[in-house]
Amino acid sequence: MTVITDTDAGQIAALESRAWKKLKANKGALVGGGIVLFFIALALLAPLLPIADPNATDWSAIRKAPSAVHWLGTDEIGRDVLSRMIWGAQASLLAGVVSVLIAVAIGVPFGLVSGYFGGWTDQVISRMTDALLAMPFLILAIALAAFLGPSLTNAMIAIGLSAMPIFIRLTRGQVLAVKTEDFVEGARAIGLDHFRIITRYILPNVFPPILVQATLTVATAIIAEASLSFLGLGQQPPAPSWGSMLNVAKNFLSQAPWMALWPGIAIFLVVIGFNLTGDGLRDALDPRES
Repeated sequence: MTVITDTDAGQIAALESRAWKKLKANKGALVGGGIVLFFIALALLAPLLPIADPNATDWSAIRKAPSAVHWLGTDEIGRDVLSRMIWGAQASLLAGVVSVLIAVAIGVPFGLVSGYFGGWTDQVISRMTDALLAMPFLILAIALAAFLGPSLTNAMIAIGLSAMPIFIRLTRGQVLAVKTEDFVEGARAIGLDHFRIITRYILPNVFPPILVQATLTVATAIIAEASLSFLGLGQQPPAPSWGSMLNVAKNFLSQAPWMALWPGIAIFLVVIGFNLTGDGLRDALDPRES
């Protein structure tokens, strides 16, 4: 494990430079990052783009195939699919990122405490984590979302709480490997308190795998949000969401297949983008990789 402290600026700069070079050399990571940035740009620029109102209906253009007027076609009540796709990216990306932030914000501190202090604290947190991990991620998210009520905010909370055990276990394992290192023992020997040891010496050294896992989990969270919206537990109509668009499109697969095709492709591309980016970060931040 590479030791990184706030007093070793030269070593930090060298590590960052090496990681950045490895990341730039990874074609998969560059493709994945490009896909992610493309959809983020679409979501952020949605209010500025010259597209139709995503909720505007045109009863004379119901389920129209892609054309020069409606590039991706229209839906069951004449709404522009392209516009709803772009605005729906906001819900999907927001849900993915916020859900993971919730999971990290809760899971990482629990993992740090569990791994560092051990004893009965570790036993309580580990058993709680095992119980949550025993239930499939998506099933747990659906149960929590149903309990909290259908809305995008509640869906993000449900997904975040469902992903939290992943970060507790990952962080705990990393802390167990780091806390016996000489630099941590040295920090204890000079009398530093637990909080300073955890925040200054342990957390920076366990952060890279957490970052990689967070990137990969965003992809899982986006699929989970689409699933919840598909079931009516996420983004509520008429607000656009890729999952809710698929829910409506399933009733018109033979008459208007484009209604399901485009949101399905969008979900596929975003998930692939985050997975490729996460894989690239994992390779770039792995000290064992030359």
